[in-house]
Amino acid sequence: MSKIVVIGGTGLIGSKVVAKLTAHGHEAIAASPNSGVNTITGEGLAEVLTGAQVVLDVSNSPSFADDDVMNFFTTATTNIIAAAKDAGVGHYVALSVVGAERMTDSGYQRAKVAQENLITGSGIPFSLIHATQFFEFVTSIAATATVGDEVHLSPALIQPIAAEDVATAVARTTAGAPLNGTIEVAGPEQFGLDALIRTGLAFAGDPRTVIADPEATYFGQKLGERMLLPGEGAVIFETRFEEWLTSAAPARLSASAK
Repeated sequence: MSKIVVIGGTGLIGSKVVAKLTAHGHEAIAASPNSGVNTITGEGLAEVLTGAQVVLDVSNSPSFADDDVMNFFTTATTNIIAAAKDAGVGHYVALSVVGAERMTDSGYQRAKVAQENLITGSGIPFSLIHATQFFEFVTSIAATATVGDEVHLSPALIQPIAAEDVATAVARTTAGAPLNGTIEVAGPEQFGLDALIRTGLAFAGDPRTVIADPEATYFGQKLGERMLLPGEGAVIFETRFEEWLTSAAPARLSASAK
């Protein structure tokens, strides 16, 4: 079994992945600033990666401002690559976003593409997982689009997924051989983005009105109808949004998104 270092291993996806890998006999190490590993300064990276076969990055920027998020992903990834090469790590895995390469007006998505380019050009065997938006981020998506008591969102199509299913896909990929490519993962249903958020807010008892607005931007990007959808060959998980909602307390709707 492998030693796998999970950068961002205490977050929503990372904590689930660490649990899944540990349950299957791997030595999964949750690395974060709280554990003495800082990917921006490089502190602790050499130590935690010693003896590791795989590094998985599911970390996220604390700020979504364009310059901040670009600096976070490029600096962190550059530092991880250098430490991984020194440690002889043989598989670099990262979680990214379905459609990131199409959303060129979004500073966040440009930063994710820059992260991916660094990984694919590093010379380390790699696997990239592109996920659609998580069910857990309904309220935070609404927060970014709220004016007064209205939420203005594009009716562009989206095919969201449960974080638990994302973690399953990430864990499987991390434990496998490097793809030297990308896989996409998504849930089983398509919604208009406005309809998805409307349903989630209603379930949570949120009184805001969701307005379908084709001109509304999504993290800085004006959306085409299919910009957020996965392509052919995506891995489709079975958890449906209504099933997830009815099995979850409203408190599970998260306060942050990507």
